Amino acid sequence: MVVTPPDKSISHRAVMFASIAKGESRIENLLLAADTISTLKAMEFLGAKIKGDHEVSVPGYGALYENYTITGGGLQLKEPASFIDCGNSGTTTRLLCGLLSGNPFFSVLSGDESLNSRPMKRVIKPLAEMGAKIMARASDSYPPIAIRGGRLRGIKYDMPVSSAQVKSALMLAGLYADGETVITEPSTSRNHTETMLRSIGAEVKEYWITERHKVYSFSEGKDGSHTVTIQRPANDLNPFKIRIPGDFSSAAFFIVGALITRGSDVLIKNVCLNTTRIGLYDALRLMGAKISIENQTILISGAGEQEIVGDLHVKGAQKLKALNISGYQVPFMIDELPILCIAAACAEGRSEIRGAAELRVKESDRIKAMAEGLKKMGIEIEEFEDGLAITGGKMKGARVDSFGDHRIAMSFAIAGLAASGVTEIENGEDAVKISYPEFFDRLDALRNG
Repeated sequence: MVVTPPDKSISHRAVMFASIAKGESRIENLLLAADTISTLKAMEFLGAKIKGDHEVSVPGYGALYENYTITGGGLQLKEPASFIDCGNSGTTTRLLCGLLSGNPFFSVLSGDESLNSRPMKRVIKPLAEMGAKIMARASDSYPPIAIRGGRLRGIKYDMPVSSAQVKSALMLAGLYADGETVITEPSTSRNHTETMLRSIGAEVKEYWITERHKVYSFSEGKDGSHTVTIQRPANDLNPFKIRIPGDFSSAAFFIVGALITRGSDVLIKNVCLNTTRIGLYDALRLMGAKISIENQTILISGAGEQEIVGDLHVKGAQKLKALNISGYQVPFMIDELPILCIAAACAEGRSEIRGAAELRVKESDRIKAMAEGLKKMGIEIEEFEDGLAITGGKMKGARVDSFGDHRIAMSFAIAGLAASGVTEIENGEDAVKISYPEFFDRLDALRNG
């Protein structure tokens, strides 16, 4: 049995939204990893009163708290005394750009070397159109980012690429804007921001240009744009209580690990199964994997908004077949594409992943990282600007580079389960602290159990 760490996306948003609500919120089972710790510290620096309880030990960090009571003073934050350190967290940085653009003070966001090389123009450009005075390094492209916030105006913005982080930043800015902010993305990206903000009193509406008014699952084969509208709330946002469910993105590594390991039978408990997050589940089933959802329940937060939670039962080793991924399917599984590459390397035939150029501007160039690593492991690879073609075969152990990227490190650790010989991952231990500090311990326990 596996219990994955709490959901990273929900953890970030819970801390931020509790900090801009009026009153005392309660967050239980918060993810304790480098990225979410950056968000906690940032919001405390911006005036939220944060108190932790239920002390736990986290590898590399020592004693931290699992549960938090956060008292927010409303949408008006406090001017920071110095720059805000976002560490390696792109989510922290981009969402804070939206929040800080609406607050009438000066702030600077910066981070580590990796974060400061990640593109931010996609957020800066629309926020500037809303009236924010915002500047960044290299012609407003990269952190550090300087923001002089103030009164904003609602805009209609068509996003060139679907991105939950960009969409969320504009929605948060919309909480401060005069008039309605309308954001359209080519296809639906993860919708935790919409669900959580609506649950605490924000006026959020959603529209889909499809045959039916719904989010289509990966396997239904439907495409269509997704529009979100938000406007300044008439009243303060409401405090809330939430217990964070398990992270599907972290569960993904054990799902694939189980599928490619002979005789495995793994139950992964209490995973968030939001339909905008589980494209990998649908993709693997189309590849022939035996995965079932059990004990499905509803997590309700705030004003009745819902997230689906359940257990995943995985049996291996199945004969996987090749699969092609492209277009609207990509946002449903953007963080899981590296581990899908490992599944494809173990499958029969040639798989293609296209329309995923976004992978080149994550914590690393994930297309390049997966191509280089899999080639070293003996897999035939064709690299494209927006993806990869992977011909399944027998993997051999090799020394591969994680490029300091947590998802690359964990993906190649899983690849090592199916490879002959020894697989070594450069900088793997440090990389996983971003989202899953206990990953290697959990993997060893499963292998030895």
